[in-house]
Amino acid sequence: MFEVTAAVLASFVAAIVNAIAGGGGLVSMPVMFGLFPTAAPATLLGTGKGAMICGTAWAAASYAKHVTLPWRTLVPSVICGLVGGAVGAWMLTLVSPDWIRRLLPFMLAAVLVYTLAHKQLGGTHAPRYSATAEAVIASLISVVVGLYDGFFGPGTGSFFIFLFVRLLGFDFLHAAATAKVLNSVTNLSGIVYFASQGHVWWHLVVPMAVANVLGSMIGTRLALKHGSGLIRWIFLVVVAALIFKSGYDAFGGGAVDD
Repeated sequence: MFEVTAAVLASFVAAIVNAIAGGGGLVSMPVMFGLFPTAAPATLLGTGKGAMICGTAWAAASYAKHVTLPWRTLVPSVICGLVGGAVGAWMLTLVSPDWIRRLLPFMLAAVLVYTLAHKQLGGTHAPRYSATAEAVIASLISVVVGLYDGFFGPGTGSFFIFLFVRLLGFDFLHAAATAKVLNSVTNLSGIVYFASQGHVWWHLVVPMAVANVLGSMIGTRLALKHGSGLIRWIFLVVVAALIFKSGYDAFGGGAVDD
């Protein structure tokens, strides 16, 4: 009973963070690995994604009601994200993610330094490309980040946000809204694969999913109320925490998070 309660609480807190700036797995997955140390990593990842997708999808729907989303860009990106997420999940069952675990802290550090150095980054929504070019670039982002999400996962939402801000000229609010749609898709494809291999604990997914939706409601409302300024600040905090956690996982013996 203690394990279930702790997992549910972690899912709630993770959803608040995830709805604002991504990186919710930083909260939930270390807790899951600590609560169930003998479980297969794929099972914990599949269970975590099963809960997280509910809150992420809720956040995506909530953002869509208040933020104009670029649907012509999103449609092909969704397809690419589905493919990338499924292939990444399949790769996880065949190849060890240790190499990317060691690379991740340095990737995140580059994101953090760049964002800090460019104080106006993501402050204004000014898309740079035509609809066709934007769709192509977004699709490439989706397939690459989708592969990463299915294969490893930590910081997926944060990577989506950063790349949409940096490469496409979105502000943090529009990038966060778009990221929630794509992150839902990459999670879905991963869940389908994990479930087909028996790597989802559905009895735990249900209460964690309810908590995740409740947390997502709070996080989304905060983001919509305070806009890009709050999202940028939380984004920086999440990325900094991910650097610390992923660095410990890679070089200090910690566990992989989602």
